[in-house]
Amino acid sequence: MTTKQIVVGTDGSTTATEAVRRAVELAAAQGARLHVVTAYRPKAGRGDDTLPEAWQWKASPGEVAEQTARAAADTASAAGLDVECHAQPGDPADVLVDVVEEVGADLLVIGNKGMRGAGRMVVPSIPNRVSHRATCDILLVDTSAA
Repeated sequence: MTTKQIVVGTDGSTTATEAVRRAVELAAAQGARLHVVTAYRPKAGRGDDTLPEAWQWKASPGEVAEQTARAAADTASAAGLDVECHAQPGDPADVLVDVVEEVGADLLVIGNKGMRGAGRMVVPSIPNRVSHRATCDILLVDTSAA
């Protein structure tokens, strides 16, 4: 079975960068298209009206998320991959599941941050929440060394 569409989530952290690295390897090996996803929480209210309108987007969480996704996508592009960025508002787990469904992904690659330790029982991690809802295979990348 050949993988055609791979989705990877990133927030720009060191652990997420390890998941992106693994997704790039897999996409290159499979000749798959890579979708880099970054979720963000929109600012409440109208934003910073003291900035010129053209700059307001650059200072927004959406722009920061887009820059984060683009930085990860540059790694994939350098490897010669077909890559698309998705910077979307919302809860990271929800956004990942939505993009998986939207693009018809065969595989979702995410880091295992939050899957170990006592805190996992109190606040379910993104990988845990995604694993219960994703409609494709999931690769949890061990990012503990990152």
